[in-house]
Amino acid sequence: MEHNVVSPFDLFWHKFKKRRTALVAAVFIVLLVVVAVFAPLFAPHDPMATDYAQSMQPPSFEHPAGTDVYGRDILSRIIYGSRISLAVGFTSVLVGALVGVTLGLISGFFGGFLDGLIMRTSDVLFAFPGILLAIAIVAILGPGLVNVVVAVSVFSMPTFARIVRGSTLGLKETLYVRAARSVGASRRRLMFVHIMPGTLSGVIVYFTMRIGTSIITAASLSFLGLGAQPPTPEWGAMLAESRDYIGVADHMTLFPGIAIFLTVLFFNLFGDGLRAALDPKLK
Repeated sequence: MEHNVVSPFDLFWHKFKKRRTALVAAVFIVLLVVVAVFAPLFAPHDPMATDYAQSMQPPSFEHPAGTDVYGRDILSRIIYGSRISLAVGFTSVLVGALVGVTLGLISGFFGGFLDGLIMRTSDVLFAFPGILLAIAIVAILGPGLVNVVVAVSVFSMPTFARIVRGSTLGLKETLYVRAARSVGASRRRLMFVHIMPGTLSGVIVYFTMRIGTSIITAASLSFLGLGAQPPTPEWGAMLAESRDYIGVADHMTLFPGIAIFLTVLFFNLFGDGLRAALDPKLK
């Protein structure tokens, strides 16, 4: 008698596709990445080209999202801005995840002094609201997108460390890890080959949801003048440039705001779908 073996991916897909909102979010994210990568093909105009004769024009056929105070096409700037927002969001969370996962493995595996040091340091970082900590770091390092990445990475690390530490504490006592230790596996192999794969489901879910948070944090820093500097087509910087014209040319704030809102929303919905699909406790 033949038995159909269900692969882990099939099981994941079966649970994930039940979340229609997560599927829609996945499609949106894929389209956003395609638009960002191929921005020159999708942007109807040069995002940096000024035309003062077209200043603050409302949406039209030539400029679907209107123009800003310098006559630049807002839609083109939003499309090019997606490159910056996605790059900053992904890079900052990736750096935070790499450092946080490593610290979490060390903390959970070795325990003792190292565990106390890493967790108490995390507690100190948790004591500050994320945006306040990011502002403090950028204020010290100076404005700029690179420093924004550093700031967002720093306040992403503690949560990754906590997630991985909790999983490591349980996994290091499992039978297969004890068996690997008994045959002489090194500590590095035990941590990164036998234990770390078991922690990745929680890391992947938080990674996805953290991208949305990082994008809105980076936009907030740019809005405050601490991130991308004019005339860079970054969504938060676009909002900062147009805030003095609310009530006069509302489209200048409306469309960048919608771009931020939808991107953060769909990353969170996608992360929620991943959590439902990867968590064995949820049916």
